[in-house]
Amino acid sequence: RLKPFNRLQVILQHLKMSKQTDSTAEVVLEKRGGAGIITLNRPKALNALNLSMIQQIYPQIKTWEQDPETFLIIIKGTGGKAFCAGGDIRAITDAGKVGGRLAQDFFREEYILNNAIGTCKKPYVALIDGITMGGGVGLSVHGRFRVATEKTLLAMPETAIGLFPDVGGGYFLPRLSGKIGYYLALTGFRLKGRDVLKAGIATHFVESEKLPALEKDLIALKSPSTENIADLLNSYHVKSKVDQEKKFVLGEHMEKINSLFSANSMEEIVEKLKQDGSPFAIQQLETINKMSPTSLKMTLRQLREGASMSLQDVLTMEYRLSQACMRGHDFYEGVRAVLIDKDQSPRWKPAALEEVSDEFVDDCFKPLGNNDLKL
Repeated sequence: RLKPFNRLQVILQHLKMSKQTDSTAEVVLEKRGGAGIITLNRPKALNALNLSMIQQIYPQIKTWEQDPETFLIIIKGTGGKAFCAGGDIRAITDAGKVGGRLAQDFFREEYILNNAIGTCKKPYVALIDGITMGGGVGLSVHGRFRVATEKTLLAMPETAIGLFPDVGGGYFLPRLSGKIGYYLALTGFRLKGRDVLKAGIATHFVESEKLPALEKDLIALKSPSTENIADLLNSYHVKSKVDQEKKFVLGEHMEKINSLFSANSMEEIVEKLKQDGSPFAIQQLETINKMSPTSLKMTLRQLREGASMSLQDVLTMEYRLSQACMRGHDFYEGVRAVLIDKDQSPRWKPAALEEVSDEFVDDCFKPLGNNDLKL
């Protein structure tokens, strides 16, 4: 038996540890006032989303949705650099190589969570302060309110790693004005600050330093309706003067984006860019040439089809595509080149758009029978 002193030490040690684990929890879920608050808490990993975080967030959203005392849900990230820089791609790659379950489970549960956000009966407020990419876009864009700041850096960079803009990208991207969504999806272009609002992805713009006050005011609202929440967000939005005078970064290129990216095939887009020959077109050509040809073809079709589908049907389609990527070559090669060896020179297979056959692309979209995503 432990001597009394030792026992006290053990208890103290235990208390210290349990306190530690709380502050190091990967996601913190708490109820404050009328608000349920989700805090992504992996600042060193730029709050990248992993399976255990998804498995904690989903049931909590469902619980708050049913709770008459919860009037809104707020999601934010810690560390000041990122809201959420994406999904935990490294872990998925490792699992996919050995046929591990994670390669199926991660996408399945992530998309189920994206759908829960998209169908959430309570107003959902995402504070997208800092880097917001891939999976981080999925955690925010389907919610009712998305608040960008001058620090927001938003992109869907998947075609550069042999993937496609998933997490419901096939739903929200083709619904942006003109062909902005197609442009963002195929080139991975990064939107910054107020441009996230101007592109139609954010609903509000508030200075980063004002977010704590905004959050406090949201928490203090008494039994608010969606309108009350919108009014509060608007009151902060209209007072935000940062970069107010700045023109939309894509503004002068919109005409070109709309015509060049409206083609029916990737080959046609490339041909149009070559024919255009402007500095802007040449820049896009250079970018597109670095991307996985398979990803580009998959993505163009994903957006064209997703434009007239429900979010649920899009996520079902994207789950099929995710599993096609897990079976293929380019995803592992892209992750190697960009995230592991960082040599930035992926060797895509096939290496050219012409070599990616329509049959191969069709195959990626085929139902998975019992393994299909069920929403």
